[in-house]
Amino acid sequence: MKSKRAWHYATTTALAVSFVFWAENLAHAQSKADAEHSPAAVRNTVTSQQKRKTITAVDAHSVEHVNIQGQRQANWVVTPVSASTIANYAPGTNALKALTTLPGVMYNSADPQGLNLWGQSFLMHGFDQSQIGMTLDGMPLGGQLWSNSNGLSPSAAISSENISRLDVSASAGSEGAASISNLGGTVQFVSRDSSHKAGGTVRQTFGSNSMFHTFVRADSGDLNKQGTRFYVSYMRNDTDKWRGGQNQFMQQVNAKLLHPIGEQSKLTAFFNYADEEMQNYQDYSMNMFRHGGYHIDNLAGTPNGYETAYRLALASNGMPGGSVPAAYQNLSSPYTASFYDGAGNQRQYFGGVNADLALTDRLRWNSTFYGHRSWEVGTVTSPLISSPNGAPFVEQATMPSTNRFGLLSSLTYTIAKNEINGGVWYENTKFVADKRAYEEPLLEDVLSGNARPVDGMHLTSPYQREYEQVFNTNTFVAYLQDTYHPLSNLAFHFGFRSVLNTTRVGQLANWPTYTRTDAIAGGDGITTSKPFLPHISGQWSFLPGHQFYFDIANNVKVLPVAGYNSGASPFATTQAAFDASKAGLTSETDWNYAVGYRYTSHLITGNVYAYHTDFSNRLQQISTGNPNNPYTVIKNVGGVSMNGVDAGFVLRPLEGLQLASSISYNHATYSDNVTETTSSGNVTYGLKGKQVVAYPRLMYKGQISYKWRDAEIHADTQYIGTRNLSYTGDEKVPAYWLTNVGARYDLTPLFNQGKVGNIIKHASLSFNVYNITNEHYISTMGQNGFPMSGDYQSVVLGAPRQYFGTVQIDF
Repeated sequence: MKSKRAWHYATTTALAVSFVFWAENLAHAQSKADAEHSPAAVRNTVTSQQKRKTITAVDAHSVEHVNIQGQRQANWVVTPVSASTIANYAPGTNALKALTTLPGVMYNSADPQGLNLWGQSFLMHGFDQSQIGMTLDGMPLGGQLWSNSNGLSPSAAISSENISRLDVSASAGSEGAASISNLGGTVQFVSRDSSHKAGGTVRQTFGSNSMFHTFVRADSGDLNKQGTRFYVSYMRNDTDKWRGGQNQFMQQVNAKLLHPIGEQSKLTAFFNYADEEMQNYQDYSMNMFRHGGYHIDNLAGTPNGYETAYRLALASNGMPGGSVPAAYQNLSSPYTASFYDGAGNQRQYFGGVNADLALTDRLRWNSTFYGHRSWEVGTVTSPLISSPNGAPFVEQATMPSTNRFGLLSSLTYTIAKNEINGGVWYENTKFVADKRAYEEPLLEDVLSGNARPVDGMHLTSPYQREYEQVFNTNTFVAYLQDTYHPLSNLAFHFGFRSVLNTTRVGQLANWPTYTRTDAIAGGDGITTSKPFLPHISGQWSFLPGHQFYFDIANNVKVLPVAGYNSGASPFATTQAAFDASKAGLTSETDWNYAVGYRYTSHLITGNVYAYHTDFSNRLQQISTGNPNNPYTVIKNVGGVSMNGVDAGFVLRPLEGLQLASSISYNHATYSDNVTETTSSGNVTYGLKGKQVVAYPRLMYKGQISYKWRDAEIHADTQYIGTRNLSYTGDEKVPAYWLTNVGARYDLTPLFNQGKVGNIIKHASLSFNVYNITNEHYISTMGQNGFPMSGDYQSVVLGAPRQYFGTVQIDF
């Protein structure tokens, strides 16, 4: 890793750049170009006059607050979030974090950039990331679990600097979105096109904890009269952890080719390669949060880390030579507070080819073929099993891999006052869940220099395969929709989708010492079939600046796929539990109802959005025991009834000054109690009427920005209310405020004064402070599951105050 960092410093020094940046001018221009060339299905859902008002409102302000601002598409609620919003965060930050400006949206992460996939989560209107559909240029990104069986994280799919916009659809979602998990809406990422002019971009960021982020992009410009063009980019991010030892590294390559065909058609191809090697942050319990301080972490990379972990493992097993660190003495479970190692490593290859063809003036055909190959490794040093040589722990490695390909194809036909659109999506996925054990060396051999601890980033030969399952999934989705405009200010949408999904699982290996069972899930598969999922919506612009809209939809999430003990999946259990539950398993479904009102003027934009959801058959991962190898049960916790409202405004009282504020209330409660059978009899847990886990009832968001000449300052704050860690609500995570500030200065006028202005087209300097008040708070929850009651080691700490500085130069 150190050699990688040395190479990184050398290459970036050769590029002669330093500090933080924002590509606002280019981002705005590109975002607008992308909006103008979007498919007809998007273009025609609002009138031309409405589109002009929306684009003007967005482009008129250098800092775009998207919590209110947005384009209303007649067939679903869509809020576009542009590149300028993403640019308000430190370069390289997960683009999902930009959505925290939206009411009802919550993004959590263990690191300030949100790149550590184990420690991040995304929630929207009471739904978590596994229940929200995500796509990139229409290509599905899958279910968003850490071990994503049918996709990859958005940050691993595309560099945030290459994103043109995000189209966010809360509640109802979209019939045409390539997702089988969009119960609570969709987030559709749209990549930037290459510039018509040849050029390049260099962005360099320095930050706290030796953070070093480089982004370099080269645009070919138009290669011929048709406008064929491409870009290639490289991103590298390297930073030490803010607590514990070792560092987090990521590099990524993106490439996109665009070939216009006439005036209205085009062919595009996109490719992504991502390589991540990250040491994870240790999971906390609330007991650790209250009594263990803010800096407990895994021990790899710390002074005497292996010896400390070794002796802690001896103590946990009651063996001679064991000891517990002084800082852990007051913890209720000191033996699981730290492990020696906990790492995540992945390589992703993802891309596709799209044809967007205008067959006639009225008929348009859009088709995409895509493929994806993924390797992942997640390691942890477990004290639950001793190594064959007598060392009191082993290195366990979860090694999922994915191979998938798919095809999307749709036709759009415009006739009279109707826009009719229909399409199909097929995907085949092979997912292998594999877990292995590696022998750790004896302490005396490490202290004498005769052996080294297992390196979770570079594993060699395991001594035991703990389990292996192989899954094959076929997904077929068809949809049909019509948007009808009886009047220029009135639109109605009618549509439905059909879903057919089948997964077969095979058990290839099982080690009862680890799994505690003679057989894990395998054998026949499970099919989810929903032939008719309707969607109805409408929009009425009844006065200048006034809009009313509604949305009603029925959605399904197919039964998810996960390896043994690694997710809320019916396949993540024993063979006996799988056989007993298979016949009665029912996919999660919901009905979403939403109404909204929006007012837009030059001075103020306001919005009220109310929603109701009836959620059936909610599947949850319920965990007890050691988080390293918990006893996990996949439980149907029954129905959830949810009522919520978002309200907010954007005020523009002076030129260059913008104020935004929003508040969200969500009352999402379980409709049923849950009864479990234990060795001592049946136990009933009082879930009925309790707020759902991990999602607060109250959130507040506020932003302010002021631009004067070439300088700009901005700040955002959010309040996250208390959240339930346990299903019964007897253990809660406290509320917190999180505030970020930033400043940007445009250096372009300085360069334009000399000859260098012919080379440098744009330059800017930026500075960001994350968590300026240094709040100590709980961020992500439930990565190891949730307990029925009481505490559990399944929360992640949020990062303390962090500083970032960037310079950007465009050629």
